[in-house]
Amino acid sequence: MPNYRRLPVPGATWFFTVNLAQRGGTALTDNLDLLREAYRVTAAEHPIRCDAMVVLPDHIHAVWTLPPGDADFSRRWQKIKARFTHATGLRGIQSRSMVAKREAGLWQRRFWDHLIRSPEEERRAIAHCLADPVRHGLVTLAEDWPFSTIHRDLRLAASAPPGVKGAA
Repeated sequence: MPNYRRLPVPGATWFFTVNLAQRGGTALTDNLDLLREAYRVTAAEHPIRCDAMVVLPDHIHAVWTLPPGDADFSRRWQKIKARFTHATGLRGIQSRSMVAKREAGLWQRRFWDHLIRSPEEERRAIAHCLADPVRHGLVTLAEDWPFSTIHRDLRLAASAPPGVKGAA
């Protein structure tokens, strides 16, 4: 059995990729309201500063910063995935092991995480998140993808006073 080790760094910033088990589907964008609710409820229980997030049809990229003293991003993803799965009732292909563990088979069991170690690395991770719909050929411009925090960031930049970082 593989030994998956995650580096527990309280209050750190992380880059994540979370995939559905079956690539090529549209379950996430088709059920975006349920995904947003799963995220909202989880973030209310376990605070998250979402620096960037993009939802594509079959995967999610996110850059999160956790509160000081907290390194449990795995629990947050577990709850988001479980709540979304329960709310949608969707199922994937289930192995005997998945059935025994009461897994729906909708999501990949694991997710990819990367500890952000510098402001430049954080900038690149955020840029990767926001540009992913363009890389996948879903839109020509990142701001044309509706399921992204780029819209929040553009609103904040537009409302910032002149001379303030992020101002238009």
